[in-house]
Order: sequence, then C-alpha cells, then structure tokens
Amino acid sequence: MYQIIKKDGNAKRGRLTTVHGVIETPVFMNVGTAAAIKGAVATEDLENLKTQVELSNTYHLHVRPGDQVVKKLGGLHKFMNWNKPILTDSGGFQVFSLASLRKIKEEGVYFNSHVDGRKIFMGPEESMQIQSNLASTIAMAFDECPPSLESREYMERSVARTTRWLERCKKEMARLNSLEDTINKKQMLFGINQGGCLEDVRREHAKQITELDLDGYAIGGLAVGESHSDMYRTIEAVVPYLPEDKPTYLMGVGTPANILEAVERGVDFFDCVYPSRNGRHGHVYTNHGKLNLFNAKFELDDNPIEEGCQCPACKHHTRAYIRHLLKAKEMLGMRLCVMHNLYFYNNMMEEIRTAIEEGRFAEYKRQKLEGMNQP
Repeated sequence: MYQIIKKDGNAKRGRLTTVHGVIETPVFMNVGTAAAIKGAVATEDLENLKTQVELSNTYHLHVRPGDQVVKKLGGLHKFMNWNKPILTDSGGFQVFSLASLRKIKEEGVYFNSHVDGRKIFMGPEESMQIQSNLASTIAMAFDECPPSLESREYMERSVARTTRWLERCKKEMARLNSLEDTINKKQMLFGINQGGCLEDVRREHAKQITELDLDGYAIGGLAVGESHSDMYRTIEAVVPYLPEDKPTYLMGVGTPANILEAVERGVDFFDCVYPSRNGRHGHVYTNHGKLNLFNAKFELDDNPIEEGCQCPACKHHTRAYIRHLLKAKEMLGMRLCVMHNLYFYNNMMEEIRTAIEEGRFAEYKRQKLEGMNQP
C-alpha cells in the first residue's frame, strides 16, 4: 500500500508498505546487480549507510548463479542476508544493451548470454518466473527498451508490444503468487512506461498501463543518451498521466541534480550505478561538488572527504589516507569511496523527505544545487 504523506508543489513525500518493510519516499535504491554492491560493500554495511532498498538484476542472476539455485537457498533475501525490500529489474534493459545477437519476437527475445554465449529465451512469463524464484519484494515488468532516438513508427510498434507483454506479466505474476511453493506470495509488480522522447506516445502509453492497476509505475528508456532537458521535458509530460496514488520510479537516474529535478516533477523512486561506479574510481560526492581523490592536492590533506559527514569513511579516515589506498590499488580505498557515495545519496534522500514535509523543497533544491556546482 502506498500513501502520500505530504505534497510540496509536485514533489511527493510518500510511504510504500511492503511485505519486507516500509519504504519512505522519495528513495534511492542501492544497486547490487549480482546480489552485491560493487566495491566490497556487505549487506551489514548497507544498514549503516541508510539504505532502504537494494536493487538486483534478473538477467544477471539468471545467468549466474541461476535463479533456481537462489530459490533452493531460500530466495534473494536469505541468500544475501538482507531483510529489507529488494527490487529486481526485469532483465529487459540488459537483454537490449548487452546482447549483440538477439531476435525480438511477439513471444519474447532470443539472445546469447554475455557470459558464456549460450542461447537464452526470455519473455514476460520467463522474467516473472525468474523474479518469483528470486522472491524479491518488487518485480519489474518485462519490456522492450528501444533507443530513445528510434523512428516514430518503430517506437509505436515497440510500445504496443510492451503493453501486451505487461498484460502477460500481470497474469503470470498472479498465477505465481497463488502457487504453494512460491517464496514471496505478496510480490509486487511495477509496469514500465516507454516511448522515447515522443510525448504523445508516452502519454498514451501511460493511460493504457494505468488501466491495469499495478502496484507502481516506472518511466523507462531515459538516461540513455538524450539531453537532460529532453529527459525533464519527458518526465513532465508523463507524470500527470500516471496514477498519483501509486509510486513513480525513474529508472537508471542518476546524478544528484537529476534526482532533485525529478523529485520536483513528482518522482518517488530512483536507482543508478553512479555512486558505486564513481566511488570505485576515486570520485566522491560532496555538498561542495565532486572530488577526484587521485588528485595530487589531496596527498597531505588530513580532512575527511566531507566535514560533518557521518559515513564510515569520513568518521575514521582522511582524504590523504584514502588517496594513498587508491594509488596503492588497495581494495579498502575503493570500498571507503563507495560507502561514502552511497551514504551521500541516501542521506540526500532523507534531507529531501524532510524538506518536502516542511514545505521548503524548492529552497532546499536551490541551495543543494548551488553548493554542488562549486568548482
């Protein structure tokens, strides 16, 4: 069940109650593609980093260790020792981004594994079955993620197929949730809105999928090469046509600035690999802009990454020490940077929720962006 606690303009402060606990929104989901956050971050670390939701990927876990293996071990929560909500991405995006050889048919997609080349078929039913085996809290519908600059004719055909696939996902999810041996019989289903940057196609698709009365709705196919202004324009066009009383999830986004802009336009859920990917390369987020800890100017810097930050890296270590670890290729350096970045994002979402509750989100956003844009 999802409820809106407070609105400030179009920004929503909400709460989604799930079988694995309550999600306070707006929320940033920490990406652990293969059931682990890259950068040697364990699930017990996530507790200290204010993580609410962990996100894993259907396709990657299907390829290895195999979703049947995870089911035999009691589902993803038990497998990775995490008792809070987990969202699984349907695998659709990976099928379209990783598979160089693929055939899209009405029944689904035929492609080769990026790991060992073996032939795989995935359609709506298969994606739901894999996600049911993983027993995640929220399952994403299987969709086609077409390049945002595809022709209108292709986009319309693709979106129509995604709608038909969504209907099949919903039917299969209901069947799976009724089976005796299903681990999570209260698994939620989020549908995905597609249509590139074609506002009329997006709006029409939003109206169609809203009729299916799902647990939540995602905006997919953005942050894939279009400009930020096109992304914001598309969000503005779509959100009013998605049900306000259900969570809205902007997939794969993004930078702190992207998140602030999207919250202002009514989005509740976010995920992105930026915090962990940047952290592994020594790039850390602060309220005064992003720092590259490889830079020589930090060699003798005995300050924390950010003064006042309560993350494990800032509480115990200096920029100089973390820089040394990175230069020496010690894994601890990477781990500390990733933990700082995840904490920065999760803490920012907490600040956003408070600002909306107190009716001062616009001012918070302005100050946050001004601070982070400092050279």
